Amino acid sequence: MKPEISYEDFEKLDLRVGEIIEVEDIAGADKLYKLTINIGEETRTVCAGIKQYYSKDDLKGKKIILLANLAPRKLKGIESQGMILAASTENHEEVVLLVPESDIGNGSKVS
Repeated sequence: MKPEISYEDFEKLDLRVGEIIEVEDIAGADKLYKLTINIGEETRTVCAGIKQYYSKDDLKGKKIILLANLAPRKLKGIESQGMILAASTENHEEVVLLVPESDIGNGSKVS
């Protein structure tokens, strides 16, 4: 387990519902997809290491949870503007995206 955080630390996270609207391969990347995600009033580009767990068809149109205020980071020359949330086994044999239980609008806040 990681160290305990305060409620104020949790409040700093901007978790949003997003919809994956485009999925692209990244040249030279065996594990990464380039995802275009609609989070309501904007779209974000996110690089996600889920290629071995999900096909492009599985992902397109899928609602996910996005950590929207993570500092941007370049991966394979692409600026990733957030992180999609997933659960995984310790050895990463299984990875499952966290998704809303039922349909809710893109950009909805998760708390």
